[in-house]
Amino acid sequence: MDCIFCSIISGKIPARKIHESSKSVAFLDAFPLVKGHTLVIPKTHYSKIQEMTESDNADLFEAVRIVTGKIERLAQSSLVAVHNGKESGQEIPHVHVHVIPRKPEDGAGPVHSMFTKRPKLGNDEFAEIENILKK
Repeated sequence: MDCIFCSIISGKIPARKIHESSKSVAFLDAFPLVKGHTLVIPKTHYSKIQEMTESDNADLFEAVRIVTGKIERLAQSSLVAVHNGKESGQEIPHVHVHVIPRKPEDGAGPVHSMFTKRPKLGNDEFAEIENILKK
């Protein structure tokens, strides 16, 4: 497998690490959206969150919690985002969490601004979705 994140974990590719645990690592994004944009990844290769073990998931999101505190030394707020699969915008098929410092002047806006074709759902459609997701 030719995964850039796995190469960072193995030390084949250098990274500016800001946090590391036995199961996760956080490093500055090489192509940041803003100064301080950080990625937090599990050391085991998983393509999607639901593939992760409970232990790796717990460690990853504890690392996200710690890193978010560090990121907010750069800005008062942060955005925590996961693209879970290619269709969602995931460019590297290795689970990674973006932790991005946010400032009013960064021009990004809320997550809702990403979606220009929002559905207008009726009660029956909400009920159908609810039933599918409850199973």
